[in-house]
Amino acid sequence: MRKANIVVVGATGAVGQVFLSIMEERRFPVDRLRLCASPRSVGKRLKVNGMEVEVEATTPEIFEGADFAFISVSTNISRQLVPIAARAGALVIDDSSAFRLEPDVPLVVPEINPEDLEHHRGVTAIPNCSTTQMVMALYPLHKASPIKRIIVDTYQAVSGTGTLAMQELREQSRTLLDGGTAKPSVYPHQIAFNVLPHIEPFMEDGYTREEQKMLYETRKIMHAPNIAVSATCVRVPVYMCHSEAVHVEFEHPMSPEEARELLAAFPGVTVIDEPSANRYPLAWQAAGKDDVFVGRIRRDSSNPNGLAMWIVSDNLRKGAALNAIQIAEEVLKRDLLARRRV
Repeated sequence: MRKANIVVVGATGAVGQVFLSIMEERRFPVDRLRLCASPRSVGKRLKVNGMEVEVEATTPEIFEGADFAFISVSTNISRQLVPIAARAGALVIDDSSAFRLEPDVPLVVPEINPEDLEHHRGVTAIPNCSTTQMVMALYPLHKASPIKRIIVDTYQAVSGTGTLAMQELREQSRTLLDGGTAKPSVYPHQIAFNVLPHIEPFMEDGYTREEQKMLYETRKIMHAPNIAVSATCVRVPVYMCHSEAVHVEFEHPMSPEEARELLAAFPGVTVIDEPSANRYPLAWQAAGKDDVFVGRIRRDSSNPNGLAMWIVSDNLRKGAALNAIQIAEEVLKRDLLARRRV
């Protein structure tokens, strides 16, 4: 695998930090690495691969000569930076929602649709973290019996909002335990010892933008435009890992035993399903791990063609940074950088 020049934008953020860590763990072949962040982080030095790398300002010139540009910033800033990086010749792997549903932008989970990368035009996108773990658990089942409908309720960690949200949960918890009053800043309401049925803005149909992402991104990744999805996305006072309760309706019945076998054989998925021994996926156990964990697989008592299950995954790893690294690895494996530049 050839070495690559990489620019990481958002290097000091929650996802950026995990990206650099996973890059080291997987020994991704790096030739030159440049790190960028907001102005307040410029000049900081981060240790990567045993060397200190200084954080630079994000300028158009930073992308010159880059093979990959991993961008993990807000959607508005991504809309500005992604075209600049792509015009400079870098293959952009974008972590925001800015380009996910564009027809010519591959939205990729490498275990599911790596062939979509063959058609990239300089930009690829990472799915929303809640979507990624769900499709990882549902795709192997969908191949055996097509899915007609998904009802999903998510329980999403504050790390999905970023480091300031993690800090807010920590400070609010300490304040409330000391008898004080929590003052929300990142979220519209107190997050400590609370749950918020509100992630991203509300849309005209009453769903939030986060909930709509799970519908449209699932259809695109799985190449299944007719799947019906209804989601309720909830923020919970957990630092790391998203959890999901998922009810699935198939075209044909599927037994829990068959589902367990299919999931156990799928790369990147681990089945933990022994309720009688109190063994099922837990957020604190999934933190720092790469796999998507599935358990409590059972028949849906309301639908003869349905199953219910519980899915947990580290939202900063497979939900973001790991998926980005896997996309870059797949691009190098398929020699798509060289092909694009011919």
